[in-house]
Amino acid sequence: MINNTLSREDNITKTLTELRKAQNGMNIDRPSKVQAKEFTDLCFNILFPINARRTRCCSEEKSEIYHLDTMLTMLLLPEENDLLNKPSEICKDFISQLPELFKKLMKDAHAICDFDPASTSLDEVIITYPGFFAITAYRIAHTLKELGVPLIPRLISEYAHSTTGIDINPGAEIGESFFIDHGTGVVIGETCIIKNNVKIYQGVTLGALQVKKELAATKRHPTVEDNVIIYSNATILGGKTVIGSDSIIGGNVWITSSVPSGSLVYHTNQIRIKPQNTDVYIPDYQI
Repeated sequence: MINNTLSREDNITKTLTELRKAQNGMNIDRPSKVQAKEFTDLCFNILFPINARRTRCCSEEKSEIYHLDTMLTMLLLPEENDLLNKPSEICKDFISQLPELFKKLMKDAHAICDFDPASTSLDEVIITYPGFFAITAYRIAHTLKELGVPLIPRLISEYAHSTTGIDINPGAEIGESFFIDHGTGVVIGETCIIKNNVKIYQGVTLGALQVKKELAATKRHPTVEDNVIIYSNATILGGKTVIGSDSIIGGNVWITSSVPSGSLVYHTNQIRIKPQNTDVYIPDYQI
């Protein structure tokens, strides 16, 4: 119950005292969400410099990469005891992979631009498409995870998740020329394997068939082979489930077993349409 007799200062002091008592000395010495967001945005801007008619010189670009290196170092320091290598070595490895990361992302951007009839240019895809931003964040996070970095990849993927509504676990393995259209509600689990030239629409779940802690070290999520299209709100579950190459998975399907290559899987639903001027009885569902 609120005590309205307390002054503002006394109320704040009382609240802090109670909060510290409840926290019982808790001190989370970990990288922050804010740092992860700033690192991701800077990395994106280095990979895809948006100049807005402003001339950029070589020294400025070099300074940005130095800044990126410093930001990553600051993110890594709280995790130092859990790292496989020194923060300086991880930073060096990550920075050296930026050209290859750019090449992969350009293949993703081309896949979106070439397939989506609504896209007008690569620039539009890179600047505005939430699916492309989510893929970029995933590839940054996955690169760090491959370098043995804990927690930070998850912070990056959750930043993209909160921004785009697309949830890609950084542990997933995703091949080249990956396409996510619209994207809201897409979920791609930690042990999911997605091969090349795969296209996914909004609401797709590539998830686990069972959610049990003892299954953490097993493959829990499906494998999607080359050239597969998965339409909106399809749900594909299970670590043993394989969607064969060149298959098309229709919207709203629920799949828990493997699908052969070249398959067309679709959900059937009966919808009746009648003209309004008939005498057909229509129930009144108002309560």
